[in-house]
Amino acid sequence: MLQPSDSRLSTTTPTRAQWLALLARAPLALLEQVLQPHLQASPYWLRKPETGLMMVEARAGGNGERFNLGEMTVTRCALRLSNASTHRHVGISYIVGRSHRHAYLAAVADALLLDDSERSEIERLLLTPVRALLASKKASRQAQADTSKVDFFTVARESGIDSDDEEQS
Repeated sequence: MLQPSDSRLSTTTPTRAQWLALLARAPLALLEQVLQPHLQASPYWLRKPETGLMMVEARAGGNGERFNLGEMTVTRCALRLSNASTHRHVGISYIVGRSHRHAYLAAVADALLLDDSERSEIERLLLTPVRALLASKKASRQAQADTSKVDFFTVARESGIDSDDEEQS
């Protein structure tokens, strides 16, 4: 999945950009389970979930000229929760794919995380397990990649001859 934020997901209190990245990658079942008590009232929609395309850019070699790699499907939404405690907070979400439900739940979680009275509970019940899940997936991918690691060496390095010495003689 195209998520450049893997290495920046720390175990300290996340910034909004970090928790939005976590919510976008959270499993739908976990979002449903944790947010069920907060879904009683219908939200005030600022932007109902809508699906569209986003251009993905890349760089040759990581630092060359940008070029358009292709398009990917993204679903976004923005809302305010109806209850009085979080009424002033606007929750937003952008997720990869077409799941309107996932975008809605991620926006609800964002609005709750902006509310000081709800933040610690949502962090404990939602962000911590998602962070652990992503870390285990990353470790699994790394272990799988390590099985195919090849250590290349040269005869010059094996014999202890420096390549600069060969060029001078």
